[in-house]
Amino acid sequence: MVQAKVAYEEIRRQRVEENKKRMEELHLPLLSLSLKKQLSPKPSPVKRGTARVIRKELIAVRRSSRISNQPVPVYKELVTYERPEFPRRYRNMNGNSKRDLSNRVYASDEARDWAISRAEELESGLEPDYPTFVKPMTQSHVTGGFWLGLPCNFCRKNLPRRDETVTLVDEEGEEYPVVYLARKNGLSGGWKGFAVAHELVDGDAVVFQLIRPTELKVYIIRAANCMKEGDNL
Repeated sequence: MVQAKVAYEEIRRQRVEENKKRMEELHLPLLSLSLKKQLSPKPSPVKRGTARVIRKELIAVRRSSRISNQPVPVYKELVTYERPEFPRRYRNMNGNSKRDLSNRVYASDEARDWAISRAEELESGLEPDYPTFVKPMTQSHVTGGFWLGLPCNFCRKNLPRRDETVTLVDEEGEEYPVVYLARKNGLSGGWKGFAVAHELVDGDAVVFQLIRPTELKVYIIRAANCMKEGDNL
């Protein structure tokens, strides 16, 4: 086994030597070197950029011969801000646009119940063909927020299903446009004007009667009249 392995190695060495001689005769090592040099990428020459030259020239401004000897005028832009004044529709006796909340009227339970009772009596005497409802006034209705929520059942059956301007007609025939918000079932913009103009206070009861699709007749029962009626008795 050892002799066979030595013989194999000797034959292999002889073949390697023969292959080297043949390659040298064919100049294969030099050919491979030349191919490497040809295939290797050559670096591209770097282009040198030319610096930009910015020239500034002073040019005399042509002026009329009549004012050439006078100094150049200096112009300044003056900006003034004026605060616009918007008209106020409702003002109290002192000229202030805000209502004086210190003079709030708080109705007693007796006066409140009396006003509701009288309003229901008035409602029962109205024409049954026109839908009606009674709304007792609270502080949020007549002071501060001035938001008047209406009965949901009444709104769903009788009032528009989208936001609309409705008209409130008082007992003297005066008309007041008010914004009705369908999703919230209540009166918003314009209700304050009606409440202030009619001096509604806490405890008053208001009867609303729908006389047209977007027109409500309004009757007011004053809670303050409870004391007057009691005195007459």
